[in-house]
Amino acid sequence: MHLTLRQWQVFVSIADAGTTAAAGAQLALSQSATSAALNELENQLASPLFDRVGRRLVLNAQGRALLDPARALLVAAADLERAAGVGQANAGQLPLLLRLGASTTIGNYLLPARVAALMRHTPQAQVDLRIGNSADVVAAVQRLDVDLGLIEGPCHESGLQVLPWQRDDLVIVAAAGSVPDRMDLAALAQARWLLREPGSGTREAVEQALLPHLHHFARSMQLGSTEAIKQAAAAGLGLACLSRHAVADLIALDSLTIVETPVPPMSRQLWAVRHPGKRVPPPLRALLGLPADAFGPE
Repeated sequence: MHLTLRQWQVFVSIADAGTTAAAGAQLALSQSATSAALNELENQLASPLFDRVGRRLVLNAQGRALLDPARALLVAAADLERAAGVGQANAGQLPLLLRLGASTTIGNYLLPARVAALMRHTPQAQVDLRIGNSADVVAAVQRLDVDLGLIEGPCHESGLQVLPWQRDDLVIVAAAGSVPDRMDLAALAQARWLLREPGSGTREAVEQALLPHLHHFARSMQLGSTEAIKQAAAAGLGLACLSRHAVADLIALDSLTIVETPVPPMSRQLWAVRHPGKRVPPPLRALLGLPADAFGPE
């Protein structure tokens, strides 16, 4: 083989960083060594991978086509080194590292108990749980930064495998005693709503569930996390539509109450998202209750 892992590593780093200097800093290489590795790769491929735009390098069509396979190659090489015990003091007792991306409600309220159960039964397991909004999680799956992503809204990116995971009930809540026990549609439309930011699966699910009935939110306040929305609702700042799992603690404390409305019962589909180039380890499938053939043959 004429092409090396180092060349592909340089290619991926430049694609992410945008310049050879920044990529070299990430890889602990000089800018000249980084440029030389890229030039050698492009010469062997007989095709440029980037367009030169000022000082920046921007992927061209050939580069975009090769980026995902190159990422998958580097991840597979790192997994192979880890499985072989390269750099490990106790190669016979290697930790089982599972990388999982999850949107906020799933990561904060649904996964901790599952991760604890896994680690009780598999003591060598190490779980790297990365939490962000649904768009962040999908981006991490695309970059192969995680073995699998769990999101609260539909995935709009092509090239990824998406599987229904489980359903999640949504409830409308407010501070106890701050609103009537039952509100009609007119009152709901005029209320202040506490919403997540665009790109959040919760925001998308709330809009899909409520806007067909309310048509618009007359007043709203945007907050960056489910926990912030919970606390704002408990402080009487407005109504929130959240996962029943997320608000169970404050309902039990009588800080929040579920508001009865004419809106039909609401739920949303939670999704598992996988990059075709990434293998999902069996313990991760077990943690999530996914069958062995969930994503088909790998």
